[in-house]
Amino acid sequence: MRIDKFLKVSRILKRRSLANQACDGGKVKINGKSVKPSHQIKVGDVCELGFSAGTMTFEILDVKETVRKEDADKLYRIIIE
Repeated sequence: MRIDKFLKVSRILKRRSLANQACDGGKVKINGKSVKPSHQIKVGDVCELGFSAGTMTFEILDVKETVRKEDADKLYRIIIE
């Protein structure tokens, strides 16, 4: 799955276009490397997402195309908020 789609499906970011902008702006790193929106993720990857207020680091636990709102937080585990 692409990182931009994962950020939207997991509800970390509200819209896929916002996830694309974050990736293009260098605010998304996977395993320590800046990535493009089309970067393919896998279970076990560590993602760092930069916000204006700080950064959020999380590990990807599961990759699903669709998920219910109640189960979205089960796709990742927050390491540093």
